[in-house]
Amino acid sequence: MVTREKVIFSTKVLEIGNEVADFKAINMAILFGDEAPDALRSSCFIINVEPISAQIESGMKIRFDNQEYVITSVGNEVQNNLGRLGHTTVSFTGKVEAKLPGTIYVSKGNYPLIKEGTIIQIIAE
Repeated sequence: MVTREKVIFSTKVLEIGNEVADFKAINMAILFGDEAPDALRSSCFIINVEPISAQIESGMKIRFDNQEYVITSVGNEVQNNLGRLGHTTVSFTGKVEAKLPGTIYVSKGNYPLIKEGTIIQIIAE
């Protein structure tokens, strides 16, 4: 059986704030487009703002280069913030209830290796 992936969002990491390790310690990654406010920029992975071609939903996957996680819950502000500002937080906790409106919750796993040039994709199957 061949599964056909559909990439609904794809972006690249342009810059890494010098305080992202603080959030790695709590299993979170903050993504923000190049318009990130100065107060937040040092905590973020700066990405290209790209369009989203479908609604992001639980059960889809998010991929950081070759590291893949299942999306377990999606906050109600993710679609708007990610599409408009390139902003969302990814929580690697496996929570199935979205406590924070701007957060994508994904399956527990090792924190991904994210570097300048890392491709981040959200995939529907």
